[in-house]
Amino acid sequence: MRPLLAFAAGELAEADPERVAIAGSAVELIHAYSLVHDDLPCMDDDVLRRGRPTCHVEYDEPTALLVGDALQSLAFQLLGEYRLADDMKTQLEMVKILAAASGSRGMAGGQAIDLEAVGKMLAVPELEFMHIHKTGAIIRASALLGARCGSSLDAKQLGQVDLFAKLIGLAFQVVDDLLDAESSTATLGKTAGKDAKQGKPTYVSAIGIVRSRELAQELRGNALDALAVFGERALRLRQLADFIVLRQF
Repeated sequence: MRPLLAFAAGELAEADPERVAIAGSAVELIHAYSLVHDDLPCMDDDVLRRGRPTCHVEYDEPTALLVGDALQSLAFQLLGEYRLADDMKTQLEMVKILAAASGSRGMAGGQAIDLEAVGKMLAVPELEFMHIHKTGAIIRASALLGARCGSSLDAKQLGQVDLFAKLIGLAFQVVDDLLDAESSTATLGKTAGKDAKQGKPTYVSAIGIVRSRELAQELRGNALDALAVFGERALRLRQLADFIVLRQF
């Protein structure tokens, strides 16, 4: 889904698809590394991912740790090895965007909050803060990297793309919490009901299933509103917003 967001934002910015393919690959490498590490016993201790044994189960923990490290390094190698923007200042900004989204002010920081929150009840603003970092930061980076592969968007338009990605990233997490509560392991390809068993705070535990569904739709509507300025040019981004929120509903 994250590379698709990069392609959709790149299309909006009239970017070269070959450039976007590299940027999208870098994002997906970061995402894949995060899943390998997230499944480790010291984190979520899961045995199933995408319908197959997790990396540390299939091989061993040291291998899984090194796999994650290597995937992360390769992501930044790609951003430095290929020409992705018309000027080097923009390309350096792309490296900064992905690094910030991956680190303590993004995904890693959000994961730390998530681990600390086990067994606690969080209010919706606290959940939002956690997921803006843990899940949303990489989703926002996906759209921003794709958009920066082109040169047709000004700063205000890039801000609208960022707002869209922020809102749809939160919607993604709300739906993810709903699916974890309502779907089967076979459907998800990962262990269903894991969050509740581990005592993790979720939107479902905080506001219930019905309100969570309403919230997902509200976030989708606000995300689509952020794209209104682009008209039909944002068709792919709107389609992805529908896919994210309406999956398995």
